[in-house]
Amino acid sequence: MVQAIPITASILMLFVLAHGLGAGLSVLNPAAFESYSTALHHAPWLLPLEISLALAALAHLGFSVRHLIANHRARGGVPYSQWRSKRGQPLAALSGRMAPVSGGLLLLFLVVHLTQLRWHRPGDGLERQALALALASPWALVLYVLAGVALGLHLLHGAESLSRSLGWLDESNAKGLRLASRSLAAVLGAGFALLPLALRSAGAVAGAGL
Repeated sequence: MVQAIPITASILMLFVLAHGLGAGLSVLNPAAFESYSTALHHAPWLLPLEISLALAALAHLGFSVRHLIANHRARGGVPYSQWRSKRGQPLAALSGRMAPVSGGLLLLFLVVHLTQLRWHRPGDGLERQALALALASPWALVLYVLAGVALGLHLLHGAESLSRSLGWLDESNAKGLRLASRSLAAVLGAGFALLPLALRSAGAVAGAGL
């Protein structure tokens, strides 16, 4: 069960990285973003990819919940607030304690995001407009930003756990791997948190210029 978690996590991390690069075009190059979105939506491999990602996400959720329950039973019901990091890594300890919360928030965001932009997929050339309309709602904007923060925390915990589960982490490379995992978590978390704010700002500027 434990080994299945890093496998599904690796698949989802690769998707998040690729999705982040594509989504970033919505701010950096809107025309390229629309071309990319149109090509992606018409790709014959998109549906099999989405099904595979959905299965990976469900498997990751199921294995993580089972692992959380097993750890809770092993601790004898000791609450997370009484845990302390044995490695002297308070940030890693915090992200670990927050993993169920950040994971739950990401799940909520995923449902909302899919409802807005996948289950009612915009027409060709209208992806950015649909995203801007979704972010026009204050509660949706807050959810998107909080999801970016949650992603950063979840990746901070997941990236280090992944390297440890795969046997990559040891005393000789611990500092470098932790720096790399924290940098990845910070860049992706900040990127996804700031992206909706940048899109909302760009929409406001465009509206003011009409």
